[in-house]
Amino acid sequence: MMNLTLGEIAQACGGKLVLQGEKAEIDLHVSSVDVDSRKVDRGGVFIATVGEQVDGHKFIVPVFAQGGILAVTQKTPEQVEEEQGCPASAWGNYLLVEDTLQALKDIGEAYRKKLSAKVVGITGSSGKTTTKEFIAGVLAERYRVIKTEGNYNNEIGVPLTLLRIRDEHEVAVVEMGISDFGEMHRLSKMARPNVCVITNIGQSHLKDLKSRDGILKAKSEIFDYMAEDGEICLNGEDDKLSVLTEIKGHKPHFFGWGGSSAQEVVAEDIICHGLEGSDAVLRITSPADGKTEPLRVPVHVPQPGRHMVLNAAAAACVAGLFGLTGDEIRAGIDKVAAVNGRTNIIHLPQYTLVDDCYNANPESMRAAIELLALAETEKVAVLGDMFNLGDEYDKLHGQMGVHAVEAGIDRIICVGEASRFMYEAAVEKAKELEGAMGRPRMILYFPHRMALLERLSSDMGELIPAGSTILMKASHGMEFAEVLKFLRNELGGTEHR
Repeated sequence: MMNLTLGEIAQACGGKLVLQGEKAEIDLHVSSVDVDSRKVDRGGVFIATVGEQVDGHKFIVPVFAQGGILAVTQKTPEQVEEEQGCPASAWGNYLLVEDTLQALKDIGEAYRKKLSAKVVGITGSSGKTTTKEFIAGVLAERYRVIKTEGNYNNEIGVPLTLLRIRDEHEVAVVEMGISDFGEMHRLSKMARPNVCVITNIGQSHLKDLKSRDGILKAKSEIFDYMAEDGEICLNGEDDKLSVLTEIKGHKPHFFGWGGSSAQEVVAEDIICHGLEGSDAVLRITSPADGKTEPLRVPVHVPQPGRHMVLNAAAAACVAGLFGLTGDEIRAGIDKVAAVNGRTNIIHLPQYTLVDDCYNANPESMRAAIELLALAETEKVAVLGDMFNLGDEYDKLHGQMGVHAVEAGIDRIICVGEASRFMYEAAVEKAKELEGAMGRPRMILYFPHRMALLERLSSDMGELIPAGSTILMKASHGMEFAEVLKFLRNELGGTEHR
């Protein structure tokens, strides 16, 4: 049961509450709040949002039939009956508001203010989700933790995450993603983070944010509603973040590779084990007592890639603020599992797939290519368009093509309209290396996903030799998950690591 009543929901939204039926008490506590009618349990609240394809108001009557006790609606029962054919007489309690999406945010904000749980807010251009997993995994060694599910990190996902928090939870790790100015301000107003983490300032969402300085400004809105006694953890290797010595009266804590004496958590003595992860030592200096000897914590980072070690360092930085011991930090990092679509290694009988196709920007694609380069097999990179890069999309895609060649990738397959620039740059770079060791065996271009799937159907062996390691990387809108599904079916097996 949530610590939230029908009356408090109405007060948060400022709408017209109509109580009718058996459970018509303003002080009645609700069990859940959701925009998905299938997830509304007995005693729950359904917020009927209107999307491009589906109008949630058509599900209000079924919600009441399954035990829901309140519908938040921007249409009257009579309007819904006329539009959807759903009988107004079957409605129970409802709250009529001007905008149900705004109501969701208002309810999430009001509920957050009632919670005792600490909130760790995470943002950045890339690495948010994996950093969230590391931080939540480490903190769970001591605390009862709840975290953002999947990629629920926007103005719908954040309030839904907050509304999942219960009295037994001590820490909530909340991912916060944006694409324009003002969004993070609104997310911060709801989440009111006690700890703010920024992973990096990269080159994503340049269409609206224009430059890295614009991205920094937009991401920094996370501090607008930070708790008065809040803490800040920043990537000390990022040139835009490392120079921030004070933020609204708060001195940041930095993590990194040791590029600055200001870094309180330093990842060093890194031993890469290819796709099997890395070993490292985290040197942790307590900000409270600079005289004490740094704590040295040997860790195994199960996720492959040097950038994953930095994510582990971020988790250790946050963990130090919560008083965790070195043993707890080590144990938490060791247990972190891969997330589908984000450097998820899939072992098949004769192939290895690197599923990193949930999203892409120049920083994350560069890291993914460098990860593939660690493989000791034939290396196949299937790379697709990166979205929202603004006017420099041609240049940035071209840089990825050059990087793939220089990294020693054997077969480079570029897919999508913008990836034509990736392909052309890769071909040009390969010509420079004519006769040199490491020159790509194959560079191909396909204008869209379906053209690639058609070629794979007829010529799989030529494109992807047996024993290969295959990277799948593109922005989510490229729908590379379909290509991944096809490859898994054609190459055989479903074994995961």
